Amino acid sequence: MNQTPRILVRPARNADASAIVGFNRAMALETKDLELIGPTVSAGVGAVLADPGKGFYLMAELDGRPCGALMVTPQWSDRRNGPMWWIQSVYVVPDARGSGVYRASHDTVLSMACNSGLRGIRLYVEKSNAPAHNVYQSMGMRPSGYLMFEQEVTP
Repeated sequence: MNQTPRILVRPARNADASAIVGFNRAMALETKDLELIGPTVSAGVGAVLADPGKGFYLMAELDGRPCGALMVTPQWSDRRNGPMWWIQSVYVVPDARGSGVYRASHDTVLSMACNSGLRGIRLYVEKSNAPAHNVYQSMGMRPSGYLMFEQEVTP
């Protein structure tokens, strides 16, 4: 008898920090061929876990095994006169992709957003990551029409 894998999406805990760091490093390597500096990522993850004002992480488990995570950060929208959430640092381990892990995580964020008076949720994705584009569009998200620009500042 086939059994459907059980997916649990829950708020991340301090004990999840090393898994989240590993996921973030794996995502950067996979999508940008970028090797992130472990202690820097670890400090960044720790800062979010320690300060809910910075955001929060959701941890996804598949049959009791951590298999993905995402971070949500707040943004105030003056033109909407309300808060927006950015979904960031999305990662699902390769052998769990296609099993509904991201869908369950996204549905959790959307449910939380609907119950929190938010005006919307956003995320950004690498232009070349067509599989991710398809996943996000299947969740009801649409390209925003904005281009994103950035400039790093060295302290």
